[in-house]
Amino acid sequence: VQLQASGRGSVQDGGSLRLSCAVSGFTLGWSAIGWFRQVPGKEREGVACINTSDGVPYYADSVKGRFTVSRDIAKNSFYLQMNSLKPEDKGRYYCAVGAELRHRCTEAAYDLWGQGTLVTVSS
Repeated sequence: VQLQASGRGSVQDGGSLRLSCAVSGFTLGWSAIGWFRQVPGKEREGVACINTSDGVPYYADSVKGRFTVSRDIAKNSFYLQMNSLKPEDKGRYYCAVGAELRHRCTEAAYDLWGQGTLVTVSS
C-alpha cells in the first residue's frame, strides 16, 4: 500500500496550489481521507478531512473558506485545493487514509500515510 503525495511548490501570498494523493495497493472507496500539516518545531495538525460516517468535510478554522478536500474514486486519489494561501500555510503536507468516524481530523484515526510534500508561501 502506498500513498504518493504530489503538488509541492512555492507560491506567493494569495496564490493557489493543488495537492494530490495517489493511492496504490488499496481501494480508496469511501475511506476517511485527510490532509495534515507540519512545520518544524510544531505538532502535526489536521487541516482538512472527510470521515467515513457522514462524508461532510471538516476544516481547521485556519483554512476554512480557502481549502477544499475532495476525492476521485475512479482515480483512487484525493486532493487538497488550497486558495488564498498565506505564509502561515507553509509546511510539509501529509495525506492520510483511515477510519475516522467523527467530524474532525484525528491523527490517531489514520493508519496509512504519504511521505509528505512541501509547500512554501512567500510574502
